[in-house]
Amino acid sequence: MNNDVYITRLAKFLPNRPVSNDEIEQFLGMVDGKPSKAKRVVLRNNQIATRYYALDEQGRSTHSNAQITAEAIRKLFGNGLTVDDIDLLACGTTSPDQLLPSHASMVHGEIGGKPLEIISPAGSCATGMHAMKYAYLSIMSGDKNNAVCAGSEKFSTFLLAKNFEKETEKLFLLEEEPILAFEKDFLRWMLSDGAGAALLQNKPNSDGLSLRIDWIETVSFANQLETCMYAGGEKLENGGFKGWREFEAIELLERSAFALRQDVKLLGEYIVQMSDLFLADIVKRRNINMEEIDYLLPHISSEYFRFRIDADSREKGVFIPQEKWYTNLTRLGNVGAASIYFMLEEIFHSGNLKTGQKLLLAVPESARFSYAFAQVTVV
Repeated sequence: MNNDVYITRLAKFLPNRPVSNDEIEQFLGMVDGKPSKAKRVVLRNNQIATRYYALDEQGRSTHSNAQITAEAIRKLFGNGLTVDDIDLLACGTTSPDQLLPSHASMVHGEIGGKPLEIISPAGSCATGMHAMKYAYLSIMSGDKNNAVCAGSEKFSTFLLAKNFEKETEKLFLLEEEPILAFEKDFLRWMLSDGAGAALLQNKPNSDGLSLRIDWIETVSFANQLETCMYAGGEKLENGGFKGWREFEAIELLERSAFALRQDVKLLGEYIVQMSDLFLADIVKRRNINMEEIDYLLPHISSEYFRFRIDADSREKGVFIPQEKWYTNLTRLGNVGAASIYFMLEEIFHSGNLKTGQKLLLAVPESARFSYAFAQVTVV
């Protein structure tokens, strides 16, 4: 018999103070020593006003990704729960501090406690949801009584000026069509650092609200679509990919192989339509009435996509009006795997939720077009 699974605690950690748009290049530096011509246009479209960096104003790290994640997890403890009570630790991120050991292993080292099962999903924005799904299935099956899952990012070190080449700014493309920006500079004005964490249990809170997980579904369209966002390699003209181990050592620097890049033309063409295609399939299979959804928590990288989502979701029969959307992109930035946790944490503690309400979680991942959706019910 399957157990019901509940999200009973949520927490987030944002490093340092909020950074305004005017301050970004103070932290990240200027490419070729010059202010970016692209920054103004990208920020106008994404509408992000503040973000957080695990850096000081000289671009030096103040926290590792593992430390950020540990800080969020520690906020779950108290009121009778300690680190030694945790049965499973699942941590997703786009930006681990190292290739080996795994991210979850390093987080476990930071939080301490007892020996326990860990897992580190690989990928980008959807990894936080993959971590939650592993935790959810482990509790549902009866294998574990509780689990901590987390999504975190330390994007800022990818975005430092030293990682970028002079030719990144292709302003004429940006002015003609905002989504047709440039592979590297585009992301400098989108991404942020931080971590979110959730406690999942096989019973709801005895005092206060909980979120029952009704289902979590994920899918990859990599069988159909090329690589879109990447780091540690280079996309080839034929759509293939050359990983960092195939480069000569000098080429890794000359070609900025470790910079985080985005094929924004591919992003604009597919990110919304494939998301709604998958959601339409879920709605049909699960016989979901979209009018019964009280809140949509969409992970969007830019406000640019808001009205494109509106139009495409109407066409595919999965429309949710914007007055039901709950987002915090403009205040916190795009924090990849952590973003869905931030939205959940804020709405959970908002005082606005009522028993019986249904929340739909939506997380697209542009790396090679993976998606995660989940439904939770307030109990």
